[in-house]
Amino acid sequence: MLSDAEEIKINTPYGKTSDLISIGSLGRRRIAFISRHGHRHQIPPHLVPYRANLYALKELGVKRVIAASAVGSLRVDYKPGDFVILDQFVDRTKWREDTYYEGGQVCHVSTADPFCTELRQVFINSTEQLGLPAHDTGTYVCIHGPRFSTRAESKLYKSWGMDVVGMTLFPEVSLARELEMCYVSVAMVTDYDVWAEKPVSSEEILSMMSRNIENFKRLVTETIPKIPRTRHCDCDSALKTALI
Repeated sequence: MLSDAEEIKINTPYGKTSDLISIGSLGRRRIAFISRHGHRHQIPPHLVPYRANLYALKELGVKRVIAASAVGSLRVDYKPGDFVILDQFVDRTKWREDTYYEGGQVCHVSTADPFCTELRQVFINSTEQLGLPAHDTGTYVCIHGPRFSTRAESKLYKSWGMDVVGMTLFPEVSLARELEMCYVSVAMVTDYDVWAEKPVSSEEILSMMSRNIENFKRLVTETIPKIPRTRHCDCDSALKTALI
């Protein structure tokens, strides 16, 4: 996907990143890519070094983050193979290091609208133009992992009105906000969660991801050139009223 790519290592105050960061070009845009789980997918979701990853990208000058994630559906009409451009989340994780402000200065950053409104609209427009099966809203319930939900938990999330379930969105999305980076999440539905009475397997998820990866690459490749070079959102001033 990237031309002239090179891999670099960034040291951070928050430890090692998940992997080396690849930097290259996509058309006239410079792109940095990091594998959240490592290049062998060896890091479980609850141990991903989210703070190190986002900090390293910020150090490289990254202003916008496009995050991919595999999710289980909690709705009949959000079908395997569909994309969801998320607009809300609910955090059900435990003990994750979820802020850069742990003393000395207090930060109450707003996550009322946790995703960049400008980036979301650009991706929504692209899915429509490309004719991809997609939903322009979605609430993601982030569970701790690495286990999948029980039937009771899955039915509870569905009764709450959640749309999809996954394990990696939080604290990534809120850390990006603390760094005043734009963040959009393009979720790929891989399965119906266990509320649908069919226990999900890792094999099923990987199979659907493999079938849908070309659509995701097409979406990202077509969308990145359409992103305005100048930001017209409030993400770059998220700390203006957040610091005490």
